[in-house]
Amino acid sequence: MKNRILIIDDDIQIGNLEQEVLEREGYICYRAYSGTEAILLLEKQQPDLILLDLMLPGISGEDVLRRINGIPIIVVSAKVGIDDKVSMLTGGAVDYITKPFNTRELSARVAVALRKAPMIKSEVYRCGDISLDTSSHSVSINGNEIKLTKTEYAIMKLLMQNPDQVIAKSVILDNIAEDTLDCTESSLKTHISHIRTKLREIEGKEYIESIWGIGYKLSGE
Repeated sequence: MKNRILIIDDDIQIGNLEQEVLEREGYICYRAYSGTEAILLLEKQQPDLILLDLMLPGISGEDVLRRINGIPIIVVSAKVGIDDKVSMLTGGAVDYITKPFNTRELSARVAVALRKAPMIKSEVYRCGDISLDTSSHSVSINGNEIKLTKTEYAIMKLLMQNPDQVIAKSVILDNIAEDTLDCTESSLKTHISHIRTKLREIEGKEYIESIWGIGYKLSGE
C-alpha cells in the first residue's frame, strides 16, 4: 500500500514542488493550505506522514503540531533559528527541514521518517452488519462506507470494542480524550446523534441505544 502524505503549506509553489518530488517517489499526496483546513481534513482521514509549514493562515503550524498525535510530522519552515528547531522537535516533530530545501534531502528525510514510524497492528471489529477497520480508520455497513469525523470515529471505535454493553458517558469521554480534546459531555450527545443519522441512512436501523442517565449501547441487531 502506498504511503499517504499530507502537505500543509499556504505557499502554492513550494507545496507543488513537494508534491511533485514525493509523487515521483510513489507516494500519494494531498494538500491543506491553512491550519484550519488541515485540522478539518485530519478529522476525516489520517495520513502516514505530514509535512508542516509553521507560518500558516488561520491556526498556526505550532498549534497544528500540538493538536496531532500518532502521526509523524516533518516541519518544513523558513525559520532557521536553533530555538525554533529545538521547540518543534521537543514539541512532537520527528524532523525539521529548513526552506529552501534540497529535493533529494527532502525525499531522504521522508523515507527515514516513514521507516521509523511504528507499525500499527490492523484490527477489524464487527457488530452485526457494522465493520470498523483500524488500519484504514473506516466504518462500513454491509460494505457501504460511512464518512465519520475524527471524534465520531473515536466514539464508534469504543462502542464497537464493547458491543451490547452500556458505556457510561464519562467512560466514553475519558477514553477518547487523547484524540478528541474538543469533545465534552454537552457535545457528546450531538456527536452520537450524527453517528446515528449516518448509520440509519445505510440500513434504516437504530444501532445506538441511549440508556437514560448512564450512557449508550451499540447493538448489531
